[in-house]
Amino acid sequence: MKKQVILAAICLTTASVFYTSCKKSTTTTATTPAATTPAGPTLYTRVGGTAMVQDPQAASGTMIEKGRLTLRSVVDSAIYVIAADANINSYFHVLLAEVGAGNTTGFSALSENFTDFLCTATGSTNTAFVYGGKSMKDAHNPTYSSRITTLVTSAAFDQFVTDIGTALAKNGVTTASTASTDPNLIPDLVALLETTKSTIVQ
Repeated sequence: MKKQVILAAICLTTASVFYTSCKKSTTTTATTPAATTPAGPTLYTRVGGTAMVQDPQAASGTMIEKGRLTLRSVVDSAIYVIAADANINSYFHVLLAEVGAGNTTGFSALSENFTDFLCTATGSTNTAFVYGGKSMKDAHNPTYSSRITTLVTSAAFDQFVTDIGTALAKNGVTTASTASTDPNLIPDLVALLETTKSTIVQ
């Protein structure tokens, strides 16, 4: 499970450093980065894949793909880490104001939309998880998304990566913990992450 948490958390950055579109859009879809390494399993498979497990957030007997559960769990925990980071939480002003007023609708939408994006980006073939939100470029541009306050800078992107490290540490996950089980995991994830920077940083 630790390996899955690592992968999912780093993949979180792959999907969107400050993903704030929260609402699904039928007009524009995201272009996702490559989800596989040469001759290897998809990243989705490496975080749990299609094995069915109990969904801890749903009624007893409700099952969920293990890969999706891993990604969703990390998305939710990472949102809290970022919200507490004064260096970058201004990007989430709209979301934080909603939550502060007791409205968690935006948080729930962000979690679901972001998880869909990650499932697609990491190689899930489950059509129920297809991302239908804004492109990453539009989602991170206040001209096209009222949920983000300003353009994302390179420094902010890098700070988000640092926050992912904090989220991983909270789960007891380090690079060393995957060294013997999947030594290429971190390099593969970093490479995937870097494919999004030029789109998100405008």
